[in-house]
Amino acid sequence: MSHAGDLNTGRQQKRLWWRIAFFSLFVLAPPLDLFRYDLTLGHLILFGQPWTLGIDAFRAGEIGAGEAAMNLVLRGLLPIVLLGGLLIGVAWRWGRLYCGWLCPHFSVVEMINGLMRRTFGRPTLWERQRSPGVNPDRRYWPLTLLAVVGFAFIWALSLLSYLLPPFELYGNLLNGTPTRNQALFLAIATGVFSLEFLFARHLFCRFGCAVGLFQSLAWMANRKAMVVGFNSGKSRECIDCNAACDHACPMRLKPRSIKRRMFTCTQCARCLQACDSAQTSRGREPLLKWLDRECALLVSDHNFGHKPQVDKACFNEDNDSSGQK
Repeated sequence: MSHAGDLNTGRQQKRLWWRIAFFSLFVLAPPLDLFRYDLTLGHLILFGQPWTLGIDAFRAGEIGAGEAAMNLVLRGLLPIVLLGGLLIGVAWRWGRLYCGWLCPHFSVVEMINGLMRRTFGRPTLWERQRSPGVNPDRRYWPLTLLAVVGFAFIWALSLLSYLLPPFELYGNLLNGTPTRNQALFLAIATGVFSLEFLFARHLFCRFGCAVGLFQSLAWMANRKAMVVGFNSGKSRECIDCNAACDHACPMRLKPRSIKRRMFTCTQCARCLQACDSAQTSRGREPLLKWLDRECALLVSDHNFGHKPQVDKACFNEDNDSSGQK
């Protein structure tokens, strides 16, 4: 395996563990009282402690207007600005890393993609072209459907546990005595998520997710942000390839296209791994690579027709601008 292949394999292993850890946090945060909004109490709970804005105390005359205003700024506005700033700052420099490396929804997208390929030979029901090198087996269809509905229910239950006391909710379900509203929410949300996971999971990530949209806008605004670059000087070597990078992309993008058309790239590096595997099997160097700083600027300039192509030095083995050693 090439040096690039070792890097790409290591990245995917790291990414898998990050996604598992964050999905576990997403599910376990409410029952562990790490973070949730309790509708019955009317306030947030953060690390087991109540997180209030002091509005009730102000109405009761327990605190003055100045202290109430300070609570609104320090406990309400400031955390939102800091978290939003951190998300946008990371996206400005590295793109949609949250989506590709942490997002619990995107983790389900990738898992169902894999099951769809195994079942139908293509990652989505509405694609016509079969992924190369895949021998579909329709016997996996029950497992795929079970995963879709199962993860839809996990998502519905997790979201509800952020709003209601988790152990009361879990106890009602185990005893078969959920309230009418609990049962309605779980049934409707599970149905909606099942349809979305089955038919439109990529479309939601690309067009329906506000968190993803703001990350993409920040990334596009920075012409030196990390981007997947294509060594167009060796484009002839793609002629006998089966478009492995296109088939590998979980977002159904075309990684060899210009940055504007990669607007929703999640920086998952699946295309880099696929390109490395396809090219090294032919005794060649991969044509896709993560680029940033000046090399990324060349990619942006090339997209707008200011440069004929990206400097070939950007694709050297020892020029790993991603920082992933």
